[in-house]
Amino acid sequence: MSDLFRKIAPVADELGELFAARGHELALVGGSVRDILLGRIGNDLDLTTDARPERVLEIVRDWADSVWTIGIDFGTVGVRKGGWLLEITTYRSESYDPKSRKPEVMYGDTLEADLERRDFAVNAMAVRVPAHEFVDPYGGMADLAAKRLRTPGTPEQSFDDDPLRMLRAARFASQLGFTVDPGVTRAMTAMAERIEIVSAERIRDELDKLICGDNPREGLRLLVETGLADYVLPELPKLRLEIDEHHRHKDVYEHTLIVLEQAMSQEEDGKADRILRWSALMHDVGKPKTRRHEEGGRVSFHHHEMVGAQLTKKRMAELKFPKDVVADVSRLVELHLRFHGYGTGEWTDSAVRRYVRDAGHLLDRLHKLTRADCTTRNKRKAQALSRTYDQLEERIARLADEEELAKIRPELDGNEIQEILGVGPGPQVGKAYKFLLELRLDQGVIGKDAAREALLKWAESE
Repeated sequence: MSDLFRKIAPVADELGELFAARGHELALVGGSVRDILLGRIGNDLDLTTDARPERVLEIVRDWADSVWTIGIDFGTVGVRKGGWLLEITTYRSESYDPKSRKPEVMYGDTLEADLERRDFAVNAMAVRVPAHEFVDPYGGMADLAAKRLRTPGTPEQSFDDDPLRMLRAARFASQLGFTVDPGVTRAMTAMAERIEIVSAERIRDELDKLICGDNPREGLRLLVETGLADYVLPELPKLRLEIDEHHRHKDVYEHTLIVLEQAMSQEEDGKADRILRWSALMHDVGKPKTRRHEEGGRVSFHHHEMVGAQLTKKRMAELKFPKDVVADVSRLVELHLRFHGYGTGEWTDSAVRRYVRDAGHLLDRLHKLTRADCTTRNKRKAQALSRTYDQLEERIARLADEEELAKIRPELDGNEIQEILGVGPGPQVGKAYKFLLELRLDQGVIGKDAAREALLKWAESE
């Protein structure tokens, strides 16, 4: 522990001595201790103390570079010292009233009691500072070695205190690759409905961390199998009822998980792409509503991309995602089938320009999602699809070089349109601009003179 603690010791010990000099305890706690032991040390540290928040403010005021109090109602004071971000929380216990969405916070008096109310034993370890005394009353170290998630007390009591912990179990399965204790899984299944008392924002944050973890399949599987997904992401378990139209997988749910993993494999710089991952997860959610049985025993899902985009927009808005995230993910869901109209390259340059225009800033992600959506086991077919998409990307690159495709706009601007048509600002200019944009997409660069003639002919027909 001392070797692992070396990087953190200077700032933690200095602060610990400050608290001790004023008669208070301080300990590094929870995820910070877990991550030190896992060798995942970051610059964010969680600490706990017997000092009440107002007293914490007094102690750190002259020591910290800056202080924030946004979490003070929950007993937390934020501190920045050099490159470290520290959250200092008073010993506490918290629980939900069965009819309330907000946890009730009560302060505690001992470190051991504070650790008991933590979500999982691997997060219920502490290191007292500056003494470096390791405190592990609930076997967190053994669980960490076994990569196991177990609650300090009974899982029923833990989840009753804060139902969000059920989602945290799934999130840790994704982020850390831990297995969940069978007793915890049983409690999650029995108490799944209790998640409804938790705010949409807290649920969103846990789902987002799960999706952006190293192994989201495991976290999602846990949500579906325990029934939690029925309450927080109901579109996902519904996919298990659908056989995909090509009969490549036993259900669309399994196909979706493969698409998610194939999308992840295309991420760059080792960074999770939130927009890409959510669009991969949601890309087929429109299938249950659009399923039709065709002749010969085949199944179709016509326009599932449009229905899926609306369902995605609704779900992500209900989870209180930022509007730009909702717009980007739902747009990718809407566009994910567009490439399949390309055939073996029959699109005109005009159609390729429209593909680029419609994708806009999402073009690179659309490339990745489209490639990820190929999950056929037929290697020859998969290679053919890949080659065809390579060809499309080459055409896009060529057109971009020729025309700066990403900046497509009419060759005449609004002022020129008004001057040529002899009109002032108004709806007519907007219509003319749209006509010229379509002309540009259809014919590429034709020059201002030709664009002027086309505009005048259009105006006569109007």
